[in-house]
Amino acid sequence: MAKRVLKEEEESLWRMVVRDIVPLHPSRPKSKPVPPPTPKVEAVKPARVPLVSPPPSEQDLSFRALLARPVLRRPRPQDLRVGVRSPGLDDTSWKRLSRGELKVDAKLDLHGYIVQDAFERLLDFMHRAKARNWRCVEVVTGLGSGATSGLIRRELPLWLQRADIRPMVLAVVHPHAANHGSVRILLRTKRR
Repeated sequence: MAKRVLKEEEESLWRMVVRDIVPLHPSRPKSKPVPPPTPKVEAVKPARVPLVSPPPSEQDLSFRALLARPVLRRPRPQDLRVGVRSPGLDDTSWKRLSRGELKVDAKLDLHGYIVQDAFERLLDFMHRAKARNWRCVEVVTGLGSGATSGLIRRELPLWLQRADIRPMVLAVVHPHAANHGSVRILLRTKRR
């Protein structure tokens, strides 16, 4: 008897919930599945295949059209390496820089800094050099000592490759062949 009462209560609750439900599209008739179209068989004519396919329209986004589009690549700045001449640098500037004959406008000493602080100081220094239109700067990293020797010295070329610093730099050299604890950086300058 108790089970029957519970079942009736459940059914009445269910009817209360269901009575407010309205179909989304009551007037839309149920559609019947459309059979696939029968392929038309035509005589195959040998066609000339053009050597170069015409460029696809902007509206055609099929996979084949995407593959046919020419790939536009932005020229990436060449990787910066210490002591290697960059393309676009004239002979006179390169010789003067590599021989240590260029006047150094400013010097940054990173001795005693942890890597994160050294990076922040270098970033600030490079932006200041750009704002002041300096031509040649020197960054002293030190050779390092201990188990983690020379972390700043090893990280410096990677920092100079960053997208916000690389456009400023023309070339990087060690001012002394025997001492790799500092680098001289030739910067791009604004024309006066």
